[in-house]
Amino acid sequence: MEDKYSQEEIKTLRIGAIALLAIIIITFITISHNASIKQDGLGDTYNIYADFGRTDGLNLGDVVRMSGVSIGRVVGASLDKNFNSRLTLEIDSKYKIPNDSSASIVSFGLIGGKYVEIDVGGAEEYFSSGQTISYTQDALVLEELLERIISMGKSKKATKENNDIIDNGGIDE
Repeated sequence: MEDKYSQEEIKTLRIGAIALLAIIIITFITISHNASIKQDGLGDTYNIYADFGRTDGLNLGDVVRMSGVSIGRVVGASLDKNFNSRLTLEIDSKYKIPNDSSASIVSFGLIGGKYVEIDVGGAEEYFSSGQTISYTQDALVLEELLERIISMGKSKKATKENNDIIDNGGIDE
């Protein structure tokens, strides 16, 4: 007895295979991009610090970028007395960072790695070795963002259902 797939099943299998192949290709490109960034050597460097509430997904050796240009890497991570994460950022000495700049932890993409992005300030004075970036933004955790979106959707649905009941005079039809 020979089993045959319907045209709809074959179409679904093809779409699934193409989506899986796209995910594999994107993952490979992201990993190779991250590896090439981490292998770049730095010349003379200086260290600055940044304190974050959470650094989920950020690893030692991950890149530090400013205006889209790789300027350094994360070389240390520890907990301070308030249980915040204190990162040591090794910056290539040819890059001067205004001392009112901020730092945030961002992702290369949905499935990519994380890196520290320095948002340039406008001060005329620059960070020197051993100073700490005052303004930071923690890593955004994708799962938490999805939970927030889902709970907002559930809340709107519940509100709509309650309004429908009230509009019907309290009678649920």
